[in-house]
Amino acid sequence: MKQEKVLIIGSGGQIGVELAMALRKVYGTDNVIASDLREAHPLLKDAGPYVILDAMDGKAIHELVKKEGITQIYLLAAMLSATGEKAPMKAWDVNMNSLLQVLEIGVQEKLTKIYWPSSIAVFGPTTPTLNTPQQTIVEPRTVYGISKYTGELWCQYYNQRWGLDVRSIRYPGLISWKSEPGGGTTDYAVEIYHEALKNKKYTSFLSENTYLPMMYMDDAIRATIELMEAPVEMMKTRMSYNLSAMSFSPKEIAAAIQKHIPDFTIDYKPDFRQAIADGWPKSIDDSVARSDWGWRNNFDLDSMTADMLMHLREKMG
Repeated sequence: MKQEKVLIIGSGGQIGVELAMALRKVYGTDNVIASDLREAHPLLKDAGPYVILDAMDGKAIHELVKKEGITQIYLLAAMLSATGEKAPMKAWDVNMNSLLQVLEIGVQEKLTKIYWPSSIAVFGPTTPTLNTPQQTIVEPRTVYGISKYTGELWCQYYNQRWGLDVRSIRYPGLISWKSEPGGGTTDYAVEIYHEALKNKKYTSFLSENTYLPMMYMDDAIRATIELMEAPVEMMKTRMSYNLSAMSFSPKEIAAAIQKHIPDFTIDYKPDFRQAIADGWPKSIDDSVARSDWGWRNNFDLDSMTADMLMHLREKMG
């Protein structure tokens, strides 16, 4: 069997850092090239092959693919929801054109697989908010959501037209202790743990009963690799798979933290991100992913909270 050679574009982000480390365990350190616009993230520095690469530079990506004999690309570079609303045209350009370039390279170089993440941001205020189904009304109201849904359609098109094996997950909010959040609307659920340990108080930019689907990063990384390793005949959709683990509100995550830090307090000052969150699902039906390729989550709110606080305490010394 041909040795897979993986390129990760956008490895410095919240998902990319941990995914790069996990993929190196699967394929071997030298067979996974991490890349980003800037110098390597501290966790990736001197930990394996790394190149500075602009996701918008299709020519440089194509040259690297040919030079290194790349067989799989994980395209993670994107402008997220809250950041994207500050610069909509730039967000559209980055999110859309980076994908189209990689899809073209995939066809031309006959890549075995491409991974491109989508998001619950594809859904909008007209989508059923409880147990949002795999196929449903999709009318996103943010440029991030618009670009992700358009990208899903392009992925499906390239699969149907050229047989390109593109796979995708609609991530919920992701929570990690290893890497910092990157400008998303669900970032409060990462910030709250840091503030609980540092200051024992937190001001949430979402209101207390704003429910959003969430997932611990350990589960998200494992799901991504399991999806990519699954036999091709298990892929029943070429859009993007709904994925879920838990749903909670700022009030509930605060209560989970108070079990470990009893004097922790929270207050609420909703900002522009509240309107974004109000247009997203409260919970996700991921039964299609569970039946197609056997997805199962390991973490719920309480087990995630215990693990987050343990690791952050160690990290802070």
